[in-house]
Amino acid sequence: MRPQRSDDAGSTLVLTIGFAAFALVVTLVVAAATSLYIERKRLLSLADSAALVGAEAFDLEDVRVVEDASGVTVELESASVEAAVIEHVDRVRSTRFEDLRIEEAASRDGRSAVVSLSSSWKPPVLTLFLPDGLRLDATSSARSVLR
Repeated sequence: MRPQRSDDAGSTLVLTIGFAAFALVVTLVVAAATSLYIERKRLLSLADSAALVGAEAFDLEDVRVVEDASGVTVELESASVEAAVIEHVDRVRSTRFEDLRIEEAASRDGRSAVVSLSSSWKPPVLTLFLPDGLRLDATSSARSVLR
């Protein structure tokens, strides 16, 4: 009786090709997740700076001295906040934000500015495992404190 030999030639090639395909998919997904994270942080930074600009959108004659612990106060108007935010966002609109929109730029309480921005994100490399794109939103608020 002769022992039967199993022919394993080429079986590692299949495993290597499968692992390479899996590694490529993981690399593309991680690259897309990193791109999404960075784009979200950039949008949030723009919303922060726009809220700060909106919180500073008052004239010096609007500043009032009050007789309580705060000492000085200012009343923000939604129209001036919105105008300042639009001007600020127009200056940076061309810096790689796709379909950038100002969803809200107002002063709800007269003391702080609230800014909501949104933009589109697309993955750097299109794959079957990722969506074609997402809509990102970022909201930030800022308040001027005078002492």
